[in-house]
Amino acid sequence: MTGKLSVVATPIGNLDDITLRALRVLKEADFVACEDTRNTRKLLSHFDIHTPLVTDRKTLVLLAQDKHVALVSDAGTPGVSDPGLELVARAREAGAKIETIPGPSALAAAISIAGLRIPSFTFYAFLPQKKGRETIFKEMAANERSSVFYESPHRIIKALESLKKVAPERRVGLYRELTKIYEEAIIGTPQELLVILESNPVRQKGEFVVILEQCPRR
Repeated sequence: MTGKLSVVATPIGNLDDITLRALRVLKEADFVACEDTRNTRKLLSHFDIHTPLVTDRKTLVLLAQDKHVALVSDAGTPGVSDPGLELVARAREAGAKIETIPGPSALAAAISIAGLRIPSFTFYAFLPQKKGRETIFKEMAANERSSVFYESPHRIIKALESLKKVAPERRVGLYRELTKIYEEAIIGTPQELLVILESNPVRQKGEFVVILEQCPRR
């Protein structure tokens, strides 16, 4: 395989966060492979980019045809909690040339403004909706490192209730709608955060990065 795969990070909210290099690569590529063509089309249209869009399932076929494919996710860095990880692995095994076009990441953005002790951490991405969920929360509580995961507005209350059971005294950071107009960071114990969110349902909206601070030193 002699094709080229550019793994391109795209904005997680504010479109101005895209890099100049990302814009150049998206214009130069033969195709842009994406999760949802509707979402990516809005991004490309905003920057007046007309590169043909394909679903990420076609990427390996195009690389085998010596094409240059720019891989994007719906938002952020491909491969971080999305199917891009497996696709990149298969492209590498097939001998494609792969380059990274770094940029926005909700994980890195939240850690940079956390205001919590995070010398090292375990990243859980999106937690399972049901099976194994409570086991993971118990694992977080037992972990001396910080724990970081993504959560949806529909499950943020349940996540805090679970953290309240296993780590009631630990500080938790909620980082909501990062880089968007309603970006917000809230820090407190699980119980304190439950009071804040339940008293104002608007603050339950949007995507969350949740950080459980590391265990205090004994």
